Amino acid sequence: MSADASADLSALLSVDEFEAVAKSRLTEMAYAYFAGGSGSELTLSRNRSAWEALSIWYRVMVDVSSRSTATTLLDHPLRVPLLAAPTALHKMAHPDGEIATVRACGNAGLGMVLSSLATTSIEDVCAAATGPVFLQIYIGQDRGFVRELVARAEKANCAGFQLTVDAPVWGMREREMRTGFRVPDGLSLPNLESGGRQIPRDHSGVGIGNALGWTISPSLSWKDLEWLCETTALPVLCKGVCRADDAATALRAGARGIVVSNHGGRQLDGAPATAEVLPRVAAAVAHRVPVIVDGGIRRGVDIFRALALGATAVQVGRPILWGLAAGGEAGVTRVLELLATDFDRTMALAGCPTVSAITRDLLEPSR
Repeated sequence: MSADASADLSALLSVDEFEAVAKSRLTEMAYAYFAGGSGSELTLSRNRSAWEALSIWYRVMVDVSSRSTATTLLDHPLRVPLLAAPTALHKMAHPDGEIATVRACGNAGLGMVLSSLATTSIEDVCAAATGPVFLQIYIGQDRGFVRELVARAEKANCAGFQLTVDAPVWGMREREMRTGFRVPDGLSLPNLESGGRQIPRDHSGVGIGNALGWTISPSLSWKDLEWLCETTALPVLCKGVCRADDAATALRAGARGIVVSNHGGRQLDGAPATAEVLPRVAAAVAHRVPVIVDGGIRRGVDIFRALALGATAVQVGRPILWGLAAGGEAGVTRVLELLATDFDRTMALAGCPTVSAITRDLLEPSR
Protein backbone atom coordinates (compact mmCIF):
# COMPACT_ATOMS: atom_id res chain seq x y z
CA MET A 1 0.00 0.00 0.00
CA SER A 2 1.27 3.46 -0.86
CA ALA A 3 2.07 6.12 1.75
CA ASP A 4 -0.85 8.17 0.46
CA ALA A 5 -3.26 5.28 0.94
CA SER A 6 -1.98 4.73 4.48
CA ALA A 7 -2.46 8.42 5.22
CA ASP A 8 -6.04 8.17 3.99
CA LEU A 9 -6.68 5.29 6.38
CA SER A 10 -5.34 7.27 9.32
CA ALA A 11 -7.95 9.94 8.60
CA LEU A 12 -10.80 7.45 9.04
CA LEU A 13 -12.08 7.66 12.60
CA SER A 14 -14.92 5.14 12.78
CA VAL A 15 -16.16 1.85 11.37
CA ASP A 16 -18.92 3.76 9.57
CA GLU A 17 -16.33 5.79 7.69
CA PHE A 18 -14.56 2.59 6.69
CA GLU A 19 -17.86 1.18 5.44
CA ALA A 20 -18.38 4.23 3.22
CA VAL A 21 -14.95 3.77 1.66
CA ALA A 22 -15.48 0.03 1.28
CA LYS A 23 -18.82 0.55 -0.45
CA SER A 24 -17.16 2.83 -2.98
CA ARG A 25 -14.55 0.17 -3.80
CA LEU A 26 -16.64 -3.00 -3.80
CA THR A 27 -18.87 -4.17 -6.60
CA GLU A 28 -22.58 -3.75 -5.98
CA MET A 29 -22.90 -7.53 -5.68
CA ALA A 30 -20.07 -7.85 -3.15
CA TYR A 31 -21.32 -4.99 -0.98
CA ALA A 32 -24.85 -6.40 -0.97
CA TYR A 33 -23.53 -9.80 0.08
CA PHE A 34 -21.39 -8.43 2.90
CA ALA A 35 -23.80 -5.76 4.18
CA GLY A 36 -27.15 -7.44 3.76
CA GLY A 37 -29.35 -9.32 6.18
CA SER A 38 -32.42 -11.48 5.77
CA GLY A 39 -36.00 -10.46 5.15
CA SER A 40 -36.73 -6.82 6.00
CA GLU A 41 -33.40 -6.65 7.86
CA LEU A 42 -35.08 -5.81 11.17
CA THR A 43 -32.75 -7.99 13.22
CA LEU A 44 -29.78 -6.59 11.34
CA SER A 45 -30.63 -3.04 12.40
CA ARG A 46 -31.70 -3.99 15.93
CA ASN A 47 -28.37 -5.69 16.57
CA ARG A 48 -26.73 -2.28 16.47
CA SER A 49 -29.42 -0.12 18.07
CA ALA A 50 -29.69 -2.44 21.07
CA TRP A 51 -26.07 -1.76 22.04
CA GLU A 52 -26.52 1.96 21.52
CA ALA A 53 -29.55 2.00 23.84
CA LEU A 54 -27.49 0.84 26.84
CA SER A 55 -26.38 3.75 29.03
CA ILE A 56 -23.17 3.42 31.05
CA TRP A 57 -23.47 4.55 34.68
CA TYR A 58 -19.78 5.34 34.98
CA ARG A 59 -17.79 5.42 38.20
CA VAL A 60 -15.75 8.47 39.23
CA MET A 61 -12.70 9.07 41.38
CA VAL A 62 -11.09 5.78 40.37
CA ASP A 63 -7.37 5.73 39.62
CA VAL A 64 -7.20 4.68 35.97
CA SER A 65 -3.69 5.95 35.29
CA SER A 66 -2.60 2.37 34.74
CA ARG A 67 -4.98 0.21 32.69
CA SER A 68 -4.99 -3.19 31.04
CA THR A 69 -7.39 -4.33 28.32
CA ALA A 70 -5.91 -7.83 28.31
CA THR A 71 -7.81 -11.05 28.90
CA THR A 72 -7.61 -14.75 28.06
CA LEU A 73 -9.92 -16.96 26.04
CA LEU A 74 -9.57 -20.72 26.49
CA ASP A 75 -6.01 -20.10 27.75
CA HIS A 76 -5.13 -17.93 24.75
CA PRO A 77 -3.99 -14.41 25.70
CA LEU A 78 -5.72 -11.52 23.93
CA ARG A 79 -4.60 -7.89 24.11
CA VAL A 80 -8.28 -6.91 23.90
CA PRO A 81 -11.31 -9.22 24.38
CA LEU A 82 -11.89 -9.18 20.63
CA LEU A 83 -11.86 -11.66 17.74
CA ALA A 84 -12.46 -11.41 14.02
CA ALA A 85 -15.81 -13.17 13.48
CA PRO A 86 -16.18 -15.78 10.74
CA THR A 87 -17.10 -14.11 7.46
CA ALA A 88 -16.92 -15.65 4.02
CA LEU A 89 -15.07 -14.73 0.84
CA HIS A 90 -12.46 -12.23 2.05
CA LYS A 91 -10.78 -12.21 -1.36
CA MET A 92 -13.97 -10.67 -2.71
CA ALA A 93 -13.02 -7.64 -0.56
CA HIS A 94 -9.26 -7.63 -1.24
CA PRO A 95 -6.86 -9.90 -3.18
CA ASP A 96 -4.90 -10.76 -0.01
CA GLY A 97 -8.09 -12.05 1.59
CA GLU A 98 -7.94 -13.98 4.85
CA ILE A 99 -4.13 -13.81 4.98
CA ALA A 100 -4.35 -10.03 5.37
CA THR A 101 -6.98 -10.45 8.07
CA VAL A 102 -5.09 -13.01 10.14
CA ARG A 103 -1.87 -11.02 9.95
CA ALA A 104 -3.64 -7.88 11.14
CA CYS A 105 -5.24 -9.80 13.99
CA GLY A 106 -1.92 -11.30 15.02
CA ASN A 107 -0.14 -7.95 14.95
CA ALA A 108 -2.90 -6.55 17.17
CA GLY A 109 -2.58 -9.41 19.65
CA LEU A 110 -6.02 -10.76 18.79
CA GLY A 111 -7.55 -13.96 17.44
CA MET A 112 -9.48 -14.87 14.31
CA VAL A 113 -12.36 -17.20 13.54
CA LEU A 114 -11.97 -18.49 9.99
CA SER A 115 -15.11 -19.18 7.99
CA SER A 116 -15.36 -22.59 6.36
CA LEU A 117 -16.48 -20.55 3.32
CA ALA A 118 -13.14 -18.74 3.24
CA THR A 119 -11.22 -18.12 0.04
CA THR A 120 -7.97 -19.24 1.72
CA SER A 121 -7.26 -22.67 3.18
CA ILE A 122 -7.12 -23.33 6.90
CA GLU A 123 -3.55 -24.53 6.41
CA ASP A 124 -2.38 -21.26 4.83
CA VAL A 125 -4.23 -19.09 7.34
CA CYS A 126 -2.83 -20.93 10.36
CA ALA A 127 0.67 -20.79 8.85
CA ALA A 128 0.41 -16.99 8.64
CA ALA A 129 -1.13 -16.62 12.11
CA THR A 130 0.61 -15.39 15.25
CA GLY A 131 -2.56 -15.54 17.35
CA PRO A 132 -5.23 -18.22 17.87
CA VAL A 133 -7.31 -19.28 14.86
CA PHE A 134 -10.63 -21.03 15.38
CA LEU A 135 -12.46 -22.64 12.46
CA GLN A 136 -16.19 -22.07 11.94
CA ILE A 137 -17.86 -25.18 10.60
CA TYR A 138 -21.27 -26.57 9.71
CA ILE A 139 -22.43 -30.15 10.13
CA GLY A 140 -24.17 -30.95 6.88
CA GLN A 141 -25.22 -34.02 5.01
CA ASP A 142 -21.72 -35.49 4.54
CA ARG A 143 -20.21 -36.61 7.85
CA GLY A 144 -17.12 -37.90 6.09
CA PHE A 145 -16.40 -34.41 4.81
CA VAL A 146 -16.81 -32.95 8.31
CA ARG A 147 -14.32 -35.51 9.69
CA GLU A 148 -11.83 -34.55 6.97
CA LEU A 149 -12.18 -30.85 7.70
CA VAL A 150 -11.78 -31.40 11.46
CA ALA A 151 -8.63 -33.46 10.84
CA ARG A 152 -7.22 -30.74 8.57
CA ALA A 153 -7.86 -28.10 11.22
CA GLU A 154 -6.23 -30.20 13.93
CA LYS A 155 -3.15 -30.80 11.78
CA ALA A 156 -2.90 -27.07 11.00
CA ASN A 157 -2.79 -26.29 14.76
CA CYS A 158 -6.19 -24.67 14.85
CA ALA A 159 -7.23 -23.52 18.34
CA GLY A 160 -10.74 -24.96 18.17
CA PHE A 161 -14.06 -24.81 16.37
CA GLN A 162 -17.18 -22.68 16.30
CA LEU A 163 -20.07 -24.86 15.19
CA THR A 164 -22.83 -22.83 13.56
CA VAL A 165 -26.17 -24.05 14.92
CA ASP A 166 -28.60 -21.40 13.63
CA ALA A 167 -28.67 -22.48 9.99
CA PRO A 168 -30.81 -25.59 9.43
CA VAL A 169 -31.82 -23.79 6.22
CA TRP A 170 -30.50 -20.57 4.70
CA GLY A 171 -32.17 -17.27 5.52
CA MET A 172 -34.01 -15.28 2.84
CA ARG A 173 -31.30 -12.79 1.89
CA GLU A 174 -33.03 -10.51 -0.55
CA ARG A 175 -30.08 -8.21 -1.28
CA GLU A 176 -28.11 -11.22 -2.53
CA MET A 177 -30.97 -12.22 -4.76
CA ARG A 178 -31.51 -8.74 -6.18
CA THR A 179 -27.85 -8.38 -7.17
CA GLY A 180 -27.55 -11.90 -8.58
CA PHE A 181 -24.87 -13.05 -6.16
CA ARG A 182 -22.35 -15.61 -7.32
CA VAL A 183 -18.84 -16.54 -6.27
CA PRO A 184 -16.70 -14.41 -8.62
CA ASP A 185 -14.64 -16.11 -11.30
CA GLY A 186 -11.15 -16.91 -10.09
CA LEU A 187 -12.15 -17.44 -6.45
CA SER A 188 -12.51 -20.81 -4.75
CA LEU A 189 -13.58 -22.19 -1.38
CA PRO A 190 -10.60 -24.44 -0.55
CA ASN A 191 -11.86 -25.58 2.84
CA LEU A 192 -14.83 -27.23 1.11
CA GLU A 193 -12.88 -28.97 -1.63
CA SER A 194 -11.28 -31.88 0.21
CA GLY A 195 -11.90 -35.38 -1.04
CA GLY A 196 -12.04 -34.20 -4.64
CA ARG A 197 -15.41 -32.51 -4.14
CA GLN A 198 -16.25 -30.00 -6.85
CA ILE A 199 -17.99 -26.85 -5.64
CA PRO A 200 -20.56 -25.41 -8.09
CA ARG A 201 -19.96 -21.72 -8.61
CA ASP A 202 -22.68 -20.48 -10.92
CA HIS A 203 -25.58 -19.82 -8.59
CA SER A 204 -26.53 -16.37 -9.78
CA GLY A 205 -29.72 -14.85 -8.46
CA VAL A 206 -30.39 -17.01 -5.40
CA GLY A 207 -27.46 -16.43 -3.07
CA ILE A 208 -24.66 -18.63 -1.83
CA GLY A 209 -26.99 -21.16 -0.24
CA ASN A 210 -28.14 -22.61 -3.54
CA ALA A 211 -24.75 -24.11 -4.30
CA LEU A 212 -23.83 -24.92 -0.73
CA GLY A 213 -26.99 -26.52 0.57
CA TRP A 214 -25.04 -29.72 1.27
CA THR A 215 -22.99 -27.93 3.95
CA ILE A 216 -26.03 -27.58 6.26
CA SER A 217 -28.85 -29.91 7.26
CA PRO A 218 -32.39 -29.38 8.58
CA SER A 219 -31.91 -32.53 10.68
CA LEU A 220 -29.16 -30.91 12.81
CA SER A 221 -29.69 -31.77 16.49
CA TRP A 222 -27.89 -31.87 19.84
CA LYS A 223 -26.67 -35.37 18.97
CA ASP A 224 -24.62 -33.80 16.20
CA LEU A 225 -22.95 -31.44 18.67
CA GLU A 226 -22.21 -34.41 20.93
CA TRP A 227 -20.73 -36.26 17.95
CA LEU A 228 -18.45 -33.35 17.03
CA CYS A 229 -17.26 -32.92 20.62
CA GLU A 230 -16.42 -36.65 20.71
CA THR A 231 -14.68 -36.45 17.31
CA THR A 232 -12.06 -33.88 18.35
CA ALA A 233 -10.04 -33.04 21.44
CA LEU A 234 -10.09 -29.37 20.46
CA PRO A 235 -12.69 -27.12 22.12
CA VAL A 236 -16.01 -26.79 20.31
CA LEU A 237 -17.98 -23.57 20.82
CA CYS A 238 -21.67 -23.48 19.94
CA LYS A 239 -22.32 -20.47 17.67
CA GLY A 240 -25.77 -19.04 17.06
CA VAL A 241 -27.37 -19.44 20.49
CA CYS A 242 -30.42 -17.27 21.22
CA ARG A 243 -31.90 -18.86 24.36
CA ALA A 244 -30.64 -19.55 27.88
CA ASP A 245 -32.09 -23.08 27.88
CA ASP A 246 -30.28 -23.88 24.63
CA ALA A 247 -27.02 -22.62 26.13
CA ALA A 248 -27.46 -24.98 29.08
CA THR A 249 -28.22 -27.88 26.74
CA ALA A 250 -25.12 -27.08 24.66
CA LEU A 251 -22.93 -27.37 27.76
CA ARG A 252 -24.45 -30.75 28.61
CA ALA A 253 -23.70 -31.87 25.04
CA GLY A 254 -20.02 -31.01 25.48
CA ALA A 255 -19.65 -27.45 24.21
CA ARG A 256 -16.74 -25.59 25.79
CA GLY A 257 -18.02 -22.16 24.90
CA ILE A 258 -21.15 -20.33 23.76
CA VAL A 259 -21.33 -17.74 20.98
CA VAL A 260 -24.41 -15.55 21.26
CA SER A 261 -25.12 -14.73 17.63
CA ASN A 262 -27.95 -14.40 15.13
CA HIS A 263 -25.65 -14.80 12.12
CA GLY A 264 -25.32 -11.04 11.74
CA GLY A 265 -29.05 -10.73 11.08
CA ARG A 266 -28.73 -13.04 8.07
CA GLN A 267 -30.91 -15.96 9.22
CA LEU A 268 -34.21 -15.48 11.10
CA ASP A 269 -35.41 -11.91 10.62
CA GLY A 270 -37.32 -11.06 13.78
CA ALA A 271 -34.85 -12.74 16.10
CA PRO A 272 -33.87 -10.63 19.12
CA ALA A 273 -30.77 -8.48 19.09
CA THR A 274 -27.76 -10.22 20.60
CA ALA A 275 -27.52 -7.53 23.30
CA GLU A 276 -30.98 -8.63 24.48
CA VAL A 277 -30.00 -12.30 24.52
CA LEU A 278 -26.57 -11.98 26.13
CA PRO A 279 -27.43 -11.38 29.81
CA ARG A 280 -29.83 -14.35 29.94
CA VAL A 281 -27.30 -16.69 28.33
CA ALA A 282 -24.49 -15.43 30.56
CA ALA A 283 -26.62 -16.08 33.63
CA ALA A 284 -27.39 -19.63 32.48
CA VAL A 285 -23.73 -20.36 31.72
CA ALA A 286 -22.66 -18.92 35.10
CA HIS A 287 -18.96 -18.57 34.21
CA ARG A 288 -18.55 -22.29 33.48
CA VAL A 289 -17.32 -21.63 29.93
CA PRO A 290 -16.54 -18.51 27.89
CA VAL A 291 -19.41 -16.57 26.37
CA ILE A 292 -18.69 -14.67 23.15
CA VAL A 293 -21.11 -12.32 21.43
CA ASP A 294 -21.29 -10.79 17.97
CA GLY A 295 -23.75 -8.69 16.00
CA GLY A 296 -23.86 -4.91 15.63
CA ILE A 297 -20.66 -4.11 17.53
CA ARG A 298 -19.17 -1.02 15.90
CA ARG A 299 -17.23 0.80 18.64
CA GLY A 300 -15.08 0.03 21.63
CA VAL A 301 -17.87 1.22 23.88
CA ASP A 302 -19.96 -1.68 22.53
CA ILE A 303 -17.22 -4.11 23.61
CA PHE A 304 -17.44 -2.55 27.08
CA ARG A 305 -21.23 -2.94 27.12
CA ALA A 306 -20.94 -6.58 26.09
CA LEU A 307 -18.51 -7.39 28.88
CA ALA A 308 -20.76 -5.61 31.39
CA LEU A 309 -23.60 -7.89 30.25
CA GLY A 310 -21.52 -11.00 30.91
CA ALA A 311 -19.49 -11.66 27.75
CA THR A 312 -15.95 -12.97 27.95
CA ALA A 313 -15.12 -11.46 24.56
CA VAL A 314 -16.76 -10.16 21.40
CA GLN A 315 -16.22 -10.83 17.73
CA VAL A 316 -16.80 -8.47 14.83
CA GLY A 317 -17.46 -9.39 11.22
CA ARG A 318 -18.49 -6.57 8.91
CA PRO A 319 -16.01 -4.03 10.42
CA ILE A 320 -13.20 -6.40 9.43
CA LEU A 321 -14.54 -6.62 5.88
CA TRP A 322 -14.83 -2.84 5.60
CA GLY A 323 -11.22 -2.46 6.71
CA LEU A 324 -10.12 -5.14 4.29
CA ALA A 325 -11.92 -3.56 1.35
CA ALA A 326 -10.65 -0.09 2.24
CA GLY A 327 -7.01 -1.01 2.62
CA GLY A 328 -6.15 -4.68 2.92
CA GLU A 329 -4.08 -5.63 5.96
CA ALA A 330 -3.47 -1.98 6.84
CA GLY A 331 -7.20 -1.33 6.72
CA VAL A 332 -8.00 -4.20 9.07
CA THR A 333 -5.19 -3.06 11.37
CA ARG A 334 -6.67 0.44 11.50
CA VAL A 335 -10.18 -0.85 12.28
CA LEU A 336 -8.85 -3.02 15.09
CA GLU A 337 -6.83 -0.09 16.40
CA LEU A 338 -9.94 2.12 16.49
CA LEU A 339 -11.93 -0.51 18.38
CA ALA A 340 -9.12 -1.23 20.85
CA THR A 341 -8.39 2.44 21.51
CA ASP A 342 -12.03 3.27 22.05
CA PHE A 343 -12.41 0.30 24.41
CA ASP A 344 -9.42 1.47 26.46
CA ARG A 345 -10.77 5.03 26.56
CA THR A 346 -14.20 3.79 27.63
CA MET A 347 -12.63 1.80 30.46
CA ALA A 348 -10.87 4.92 31.68
CA LEU A 349 -13.96 7.12 31.47
CA ALA A 350 -16.11 4.49 33.21
CA GLY A 351 -13.66 4.00 36.08
CA CYS A 352 -12.41 0.52 35.13
CA PRO A 353 -8.64 -0.05 35.24
CA THR A 354 -9.00 -3.75 34.29
CA VAL A 355 -11.38 -5.94 32.33
CA SER A 356 -12.48 -7.62 35.57
CA ALA A 357 -13.74 -4.25 36.84
CA ILE A 358 -16.36 -4.12 34.05
CA THR A 359 -19.43 -5.30 35.95
CA ARG A 360 -23.18 -5.39 35.41
CA ASP A 361 -23.89 -2.51 37.81
CA LEU A 362 -22.31 -0.16 35.26
CA LEU A 363 -25.42 -0.71 33.14
CA GLU A 364 -27.96 -1.25 35.92
CA PRO A 365 -26.78 0.55 39.09
CA SER A 366 -28.25 -0.19 42.49
CA ARG A 367 -30.47 2.56 43.84
